[in-house]
Amino acid sequence: MIHPTAIIDSRAAIDPSVEVGPFSVIDAGVSLEAGCVVGPGVHITGQTHVGRENRFHAGCVIGEGPQDLRFKGGPTRLVIGHANIFREHVTVHRSNSLEEDTVIGSHNFFMANSHVGHNVAVGDHVIVANGALIAGHAILGDRAFISGNCLIHQFVRVGCLALMQGGSAISKDLPPFTISRGINGTCGLNIIGLRRAGVSPKERLELRRAYRLLQRGVGGVTMRQRLDLIEAECAGDSVKALVEFVRKSRRGVCLHAPGTVRSESSIGDADQG
Repeated sequence: MIHPTAIIDSRAAIDPSVEVGPFSVIDAGVSLEAGCVVGPGVHITGQTHVGRENRFHAGCVIGEGPQDLRFKGGPTRLVIGHANIFREHVTVHRSNSLEEDTVIGSHNFFMANSHVGHNVAVGDHVIVANGALIAGHAILGDRAFISGNCLIHQFVRVGCLALMQGGSAISKDLPPFTISRGINGTCGLNIIGLRRAGVSPKERLELRRAYRLLQRGVGGVTMRQRLDLIEAECAGDSVKALVEFVRKSRRGVCLHAPGTVRSESSIGDADQG
């Protein structure tokens, strides 16, 4: 199960069922639970705990130190859940302090050349496509979809079931269920994702109403007033999650880009209720 050219430190905790490919390096402090597969040329280092049935493809670097000039070393940590896929040359860095870990949830898919920076928290069932870059301290909610070559600024939050179009970039929080376009813009709701997640037609209609009030505004009222109005008109759990996310934002949220037509997925939902 372990290729003879692999280098595994005797202090690493490796389950007997783990497969390790040629020329991979696993350092002291690493633990790999049952069913993991480490492909060729992978480097797993630092205080990195990996759950069950994770798969690392060729060239991944997992648990390396943070790209932070203030970091002076130390046994900072990376914690990875279960059943994640890390494709070719993915990099995931451990945290920059002992007080906070870099955390990857379960059932996530990181495509080739994507990067997860230090102190990032990724939920479950997240997809990060090729070349996407996630800066330090960012938070990605469950079932978020980050398309190819997207950029996420440090400390930014991406809400659950949010979707970033290819090449888009955000330095503000992206609210749950929305689609990003361009720089800090949105263009509608992730209706396809909502349907797949089992969100009811009634809640989808409420979210459409909430999106119009939140993203486009109502007569120049403040964001707080918009949120109060949304809560007064919509009672679904999805809308409550949206409002709570926006209320907690410290960076501000991505808003509907002026002159942008709503995505076809949002328009199509109007026809089907």
